[in-house]
Amino acid sequence: MLYYSKKYGIIKFYGEIFPLKNNIINIMDKAFNKNEFRLSNQKVKIIIDTDPGVDDIACLIYAMNDENIEIELLTTVAGNLSLKKATRNLLHTLDLFNAEYPVATGATRALKRKSPTAEFIHSKEGLGGYIPPKTAKRTPNSNDAVEEMYKTFMNGNGDIVPLMLGPVTNLALLLLKHPDVKTKIPKIVVMGGAPYGNKDYPEHTSFNLSTDPEAFKILLDSKIPILMCPSHMGRIRAHLEEEFVLDLQKQGDVGNFLYTMYSKYWEPNYPTKRITTNDSCAMFALVYPKIFQIKKATVTVDTDKFPGRTHIDFTENGNVEFIDDLNKPAFLSLLLSELDDMKNIKLNV
Repeated sequence: MLYYSKKYGIIKFYGEIFPLKNNIINIMDKAFNKNEFRLSNQKVKIIIDTDPGVDDIACLIYAMNDENIEIELLTTVAGNLSLKKATRNLLHTLDLFNAEYPVATGATRALKRKSPTAEFIHSKEGLGGYIPPKTAKRTPNSNDAVEEMYKTFMNGNGDIVPLMLGPVTNLALLLLKHPDVKTKIPKIVVMGGAPYGNKDYPEHTSFNLSTDPEAFKILLDSKIPILMCPSHMGRIRAHLEEEFVLDLQKQGDVGNFLYTMYSKYWEPNYPTKRITTNDSCAMFALVYPKIFQIKKATVTVDTDKFPGRTHIDFTENGNVEFIDDLNKPAFLSLLLSELDDMKNIKLNV
C-alpha cells in the first residue's frame, strides 16, 4: 500500500509515485484528519441529482455516511441509464443501507435531443459487476423532481447546493419553470466537461454535458455560481489503481459491494486497470475543497456544431470555479477514512 524512500525523494501510495513535496509525506505520517480540508464547521446540505451508474452509487454511499454532509433530497434523471433503471438502482441502494431519504424522479430525456445511455461502461443494469433485483422495495415520491427540488430549495435557508452527477436537465427545467428559485441556490456543482479534451471525445466533450448541452447553457446563463468538476479529474488525476480496488474486499460489506461493482467497471483504453471517481471528486471538492486545486475560469458550451464541447479561459473574473487538480494521497486517504468509518455497516442483502 505505502512505500516511502527519503533517499530517492519519493512516496508510493497504492501504485502512484509522488515526489516528496507539498507536505504529502506529512499527510501520510500522521493520522489522517479529513476535517483539516474543510472550509467551515457547518454541515454541507445537498440535493443529489443523479443517473446511477457505478460512480454515482459510490458517491451516494460516501454522501450518506459522511457526518459532514446532509442530504435533503435525491432526484433521478435519464443519462447513464434509462430513468427507470437509474431510479431502481438508487432506491435499491437505499434498501441495502436501510436509508430513508425523499426520492423524486425527473426527466426521461434531454431538453431538445434524444438521450444516449452509457450501458457500455456501466453494464446493462448499470451497477457494473453487481446485479440488482428487477425492482426495489422503496418507491419514489409522487411529485416529480422539478417540484420536489423547488419545494426543498424554497423551504431552505439558501444554503442547499444541488450536486449534479448526470445530465443537468432537471435543474434546467427547474430554472425555466421557477426562475425565483435562483435566490435560494448558493452554488451549483456540476460533474462534467472536458475543456482539455478527452481521447474518447476529441472535440472537448464529456458524456454528461454532451447529453444535454442546452441544459448546461441554462445553468451558465443563470449566473448562479458553479463549481465544475471536469471528467479528466476522475479518469486521469483521481482514478483508483487495481491494488486499491482489490483492497476494498477487506473493508467489510460496503467495501465488498464497491469491489463487486468495480469488478466490471474498468475504464477502457488505458494501459493499466483503473476505476474512475468522477462523481466522488465533484462531491468531495464541495465538502473538502482544500484537497483540490480550484481556479476561477470562464466556461462556455457549444450547443451547435459540437454539442457539449466546453471551452475554458482561466480568469479571475470567470463565471465558474474550475477543479484543475488535487492532492491525490490526501484524496485516497479520504476514501480510506470514509471506508473505515463504514466497515461495521451490514447491508440488507
